[in-house]
Amino acid sequence: MSETAPEFQPKDLDTGERLATAGRAVAQGIRYKAKGEHETQRGVELTVEEADAVAVIKDWPEAQKKVAEQMLAKYGPPNEATPTRLTWHRNGPWKRTEITSDAVVHNWPTVHTDFLTQTIDYRVPPHVISAIAEFDGSILVDRTRGEVSARCDSEAANVLGLNMVHELVTGKRDVQGARHTSEQNTVGYNLGREAPYAERLLFEILRGGTEDLDDGSIGEAIMQQLAGKVKDTLGQPQEPTDRRSSG
Repeated sequence: MSETAPEFQPKDLDTGERLATAGRAVAQGIRYKAKGEHETQRGVELTVEEADAVAVIKDWPEAQKKVAEQMLAKYGPPNEATPTRLTWHRNGPWKRTEITSDAVVHNWPTVHTDFLTQTIDYRVPPHVISAIAEFDGSILVDRTRGEVSARCDSEAANVLGLNMVHELVTGKRDVQGARHTSEQNTVGYNLGREAPYAERLLFEILRGGTEDLDDGSIGEAIMQQLAGKVKDTLGQPQEPTDRRSSG
């Protein structure tokens, strides 16, 4: 069921607040770049008492509760906890592990629910992102941060998905090959048979250096829009700022 959009929309901000909002983010970005940083991870510094984490998951659905207990036993107490989410930072090979009481239904390779998301630093070339999405819609690529996340119902499933991502990126497999290998390893692992792709990550895990911050190219747009603003003030009609849309 669709919901009615809230009454407040971004267009309701006045020009001064729009400029101030953008200016704060730009200034912060300049400061971080000057320090050689590209992101903050303040959650790493936080800790949650294990008893508090256990209390959080006490009334969660059984599937999420059992996997959360596995994560607590393996990695210890999380760094962050809310009534619907536990988060670990830099646990084992992972940059981040998140488990939620909420779930997303996913039909491949068979109907199940996704609720465990695990993230690594990994750079995916932009032209490969569509192949990854075709392989598995629960693999999430963040090009700017240089991250790839797998979201499924177990750590083994996430390991398997990320191993297939690596083989897609390196050209070892195509989409159909990756899906077939994933299906075989999913069934094999759950039956207690050999399933190497689901047992451990089979490539080097980097710690940073995978981000893709893109290139700044807004200068021309600033000049065009400033000229348009002057014309707006003078009451003159404005020429289209995107020549590609004319003709």
